[in-house]
Amino acid sequence: MTDELLTISTFARRVGLTPSALRFYDDCGLLRPAEVDDQNGYRYYSPEQEQRAVLLRDLREIDLPLADVRVVLDEEPAQGAAVVRAHLRTVEGRADTARRAGARILAMLPAVPYECAVTLGGAELASAIRQVSAAAAPTDEIPALACVLVELGEDEVTLVASDRYRLSVRKLQSLGFRGNARSLLVKATELVELGRWAAAAEKVTIEAGPGGSASVRTAEESREVGVVEDDFPAYQGILDGLATPVCRVVVDRLRLLELLTGEIVALDIKPGRLTVGEVGENGAAIAPSTGELEVVGVGEVRVGFTAAVLAAALSVSVGPDVLLEISEPATPVVVRSADQGTFTTLVMPARLDG
Repeated sequence: MTDELLTISTFARRVGLTPSALRFYDDCGLLRPAEVDDQNGYRYYSPEQEQRAVLLRDLREIDLPLADVRVVLDEEPAQGAAVVRAHLRTVEGRADTARRAGARILAMLPAVPYECAVTLGGAELASAIRQVSAAAAPTDEIPALACVLVELGEDEVTLVASDRYRLSVRKLQSLGFRGNARSLLVKATELVELGRWAAAAEKVTIEAGPGGSASVRTAEESREVGVVEDDFPAYQGILDGLATPVCRVVVDRLRLLELLTGEIVALDIKPGRLTVGEVGENGAAIAPSTGELEVVGVGEVRVGFTAAVLAAALSVSVGPDVLLEISEPATPVVVRSADQGTFTTLVMPARLDG
């Protein structure tokens, strides 16, 4: 036995596992000791085994089944990554289901106070409502999509809306919080009216009470808010699943808006410039270029949009410039206000076959 080998206790401390866990993983064949003393059965580990042991520890911390742990440890990295991603999707789905069920349970228990109160700046709330509600569906064919999701948290409030072609997210810093985190689903049309009223107040407080009740109050007045009982799409998974952009450029927002004519447009982005052209259904140009803009950024790509959808996203952005992040022509494009990182819109591109 070499001097470099570590006792099971020393190795356990190094990798954040208990000796009993190491014995279990030895029995399972996931992490065999480097040597076992024939006389007393003591296990000894090599420093080269630390990386595998730490990975094993982390995999078990996310409750990955042992059969899948073996795949991650022993198969090709791409196969292991696919296993972990699939498991995380399952865990996130269960967590969402548990949160919704927990909210329903707490709301039905009158003996348990389930309330939340968050204070925000009135003008900031009105601005966020204006930006996000524009992405809600215009009809209630799918009720949840005609609403804005309002997530009330201790540190921030998040507003989310989507009509399946756009997804808008705005975060606001909380000025005060009490109670438990809570989510409300409110019709976009009602929220817009509420935003106009709240804009004149220095501060507003959103209160969520038991049984799904909610209200917004200022120093002088309080208004009830209708809460819709439905499930909003799991938007965070969409944001987390975005690929790394291959093209990131900052462009003049208002000038780009002026060039969005026709039904479908193609944005041809090359180093230092962005050309806008109207195209037909096959992606071929049907009119001369409507204009060219200077851009600052990296990457080049040709991507299509329904002109009205992209224009709507640009219209509710803030500041003179907008940041476009494009991973590939068939995946959602991130439209972010260059001057306001708390507001993000995802826009689905239009297919260009030509």
